[in-house]
Amino acid sequence: MMIVSAVCWGSWANTFKGTKNYRFELFYWDYAIGIFVISVILAFTMGSLNTGASSFLKNALAADPANIVSALAGGVIFNVANLLLVAGIDMAGLSIAFPVAIGIALVVGVVLSYMLQPTGSAVILALGVLLAVAAVIMDGKAYSALASAGRAVSRKSIVVCIISGILMGLFAPFVTHALTSRAPLGPYSVAVFFTLGSFLCCFVANVYFMKHPLVGEPVMFRDFFKAGLRDHLLGILGGCIWGIGTVFNFVAASCTGVAISYAIGQSAPMVAALWGIFAWKEFAGAAKKAYVFLSLMFLFYILAISAVAMAYTTSHS
Repeated sequence: MMIVSAVCWGSWANTFKGTKNYRFELFYWDYAIGIFVISVILAFTMGSLNTGASSFLKNALAADPANIVSALAGGVIFNVANLLLVAGIDMAGLSIAFPVAIGIALVVGVVLSYMLQPTGSAVILALGVLLAVAAVIMDGKAYSALASAGRAVSRKSIVVCIISGILMGLFAPFVTHALTSRAPLGPYSVAVFFTLGSFLCCFVANVYFMKHPLVGEPVMFRDFFKAGLRDHLLGILGGCIWGIGTVFNFVAASCTGVAISYAIGQSAPMVAALWGIFAWKEFAGAAKKAYVFLSLMFLFYILAISAVAMAYTTSHS
């Protein structure tokens, strides 16, 4: 499930790349609907196979309201972080935004989650995190090899990426709290409230960015309804793909701990790079050093995943 979550988290953006002149702020409405709908579907199917106290509805009704609030808050934080990440990519380019934001998110999310739920070997887990950060840096260097020479990066774009990374890492502890506190939510229940919080946040955060975009001109709601059916379906599909990955990551976290599940899930950049290389031909004609950095990225990620898995098995041997 952790590996599937990484595949989903690294693949959903393909649906946006498949749209035609569809602004991300508009695409995001379809995306937000998709992540909530798929989490509800999985909650009433996979999350309800057990008719006991752990089934979705019984668990949600019995849970401490504070844990529900925590899951909703995690969704709100994620939503703002995700919007800022996309803005950062537009402003600074993938080679800058991705390593800065995801690298910070990985460290913040794993460290804070482990402090709340110390599952697994701290030393080996720390080694895995460092290897994953190294992989993200190699990913950034590979994309840098494609960037045009002399491209300027504004201070504003770097600040946006840093804020995105901090927020992206902060949602994990809220999920940890919801899963581990008194009368906790189950993973399927957490996913439903998390994605609900993300969807509701759009009515504030996404509306704000529609009116005051960090990149490009303002967009109106009427533009959303002008989009074709294909673009809307791709947006919903993108949300469903990300939502499946999130639900699976939360289910895995209920077994291994959020720190370990989150760390392996954050190997998504490796998956995204594979799509970029083979599906979108992003590295066609790239210099040899780009492929050297890509090879190092895959090596570091494989080592990182192995170390994080070992962190869990070592504590349970």
